[in-house]
Amino acid sequence: MSRRSNIAMRWMRLGPHLLPFADAASAELPLARLFRLALFQVSVGMVLTLLVGTLNRVMIVELDVPALLVGAMIALPLVTAPLRALIGFRSDHYRSALGWRRVPFIWFGTLMQFGGLAIMPFALIVLSGDTHGPAWYGHVFAALGFLLVGAGMHTTQTVGLALATDLAPDAARPKVVALMCTLLLAGAAASSLAYGALLADFSQMRLIQVIQGTAVLCMALNIAALWRQEPRGPARHAVPPPRFADAWRGLRGEPGAIRRLVALALGTVAFGMQDILLEPYGGEVLGLSVSGTTLLTAVFAICGIAGFVAAARAMDRRRDAWRIASAGTLFGLAGMTAVVFAAPLHSAGLFVGGAALVGFGGGLFAHATLTAAMRFAPAGQVGLALGIWGAVQATAAGGATALSGLLRDGFDGLAAAGLLGETLATPATGYGVVYNLEIVLLFATLAALGPLVRRSAPLEPDLSVGPVPPGRSFNPLSREVVA
Repeated sequence: MSRRSNIAMRWMRLGPHLLPFADAASAELPLARLFRLALFQVSVGMVLTLLVGTLNRVMIVELDVPALLVGAMIALPLVTAPLRALIGFRSDHYRSALGWRRVPFIWFGTLMQFGGLAIMPFALIVLSGDTHGPAWYGHVFAALGFLLVGAGMHTTQTVGLALATDLAPDAARPKVVALMCTLLLAGAAASSLAYGALLADFSQMRLIQVIQGTAVLCMALNIAALWRQEPRGPARHAVPPPRFADAWRGLRGEPGAIRRLVALALGTVAFGMQDILLEPYGGEVLGLSVSGTTLLTAVFAICGIAGFVAAARAMDRRRDAWRIASAGTLFGLAGMTAVVFAAPLHSAGLFVGGAALVGFGGGLFAHATLTAAMRFAPAGQVGLALGIWGAVQATAAGGATALSGLLRDGFDGLAAAGLLGETLATPATGYGVVYNLEIVLLFATLAALGPLVRRSAPLEPDLSVGPVPPGRSFNPLSREVVA
């Protein structure tokens, strides 16, 4: 064999290690088609970065909108989050006149997302008070914009993930969904870099252009994602669909189902309370610029991707999903501790390192809980299972966002009035209360995960490649055959 052939063979063996989700592709769903379908997750990541990262910093610092009002606005999608379970269930059994099940839901979700982004920038300027019109116009239309964007994101993401699982074979479904979530974080990281560059020289006109450009780009990405993906079937069902209440009752009756949802809710709140506060914390307490704090979102997203990749590798080795979720919670504890100590030590490096650990732990936790939810989905009800997971996750995240803004403003007011003592009369007090509460909630998440880990099936050797050779044994911790 020639030297050139040897080099080619080495590159072929190296490829799967560099692309951890390459095995998510299949004959039914090739890698190119899979990546094109995942564009809807990229658009969701862009919008999440705009709302939770860049826009909330601009509203609080540059537009001088109270953090409580900002938190309430960003939490408004919470109103539509519980409907994700119903949306997923309906998409499991719906048939349009053209024979599609998932496509109509994703399309109308895209339209709602576009409409909300189109009206949002002007409403935010009115909301900031930099206008001669009545202030309540800004409140009403900003609320409408956030509601439309939230409803569009919930619908698009829930049904899009269900469509991806429809197109993929059973064995590849967890890997496909993990890839989708990873590309969401990739979209968040790339868009945070773009927003940081575009808003480095901030002006209200530039803010309008950025938000409207995001609306157009999201529409284009979702159209490309949907193009010739779902096959058309019969326009009507021969068998009437089950009732939503009966389907939910069946899922709820699974052993440990309620505890799984409780652990998901606690962990999501614990990881999500800092979402709208990290960038303002970096700007107000540590003196970072707008572009600097926006780059922090990129670091957070990149570390979240690393968490998804690490969780996917562990799943391939048949590691227990709840053990992975517990490991992610421990990373989150270490990261939040570093974020808390960044203020008294005036260390931007410690702050960035803590945010990176929180992002990595959040990726592990999200991947593990989502994979566990899919494994308990009954046949033909993947949309319902993903919808319930998404409803709990989004509701908890929205509640965490609103609560964090309320606590930050409340304790900042008490500290500024001198009611907490001279030592705590600093801008970091409100942030510190929220971050310490997150640490408490992470410990509560570990307590909720404990029985699920014990209830998991015992680890056994994977004998798909043959029995354990004589003189060797199976290590249940590393899932490997050792001497």
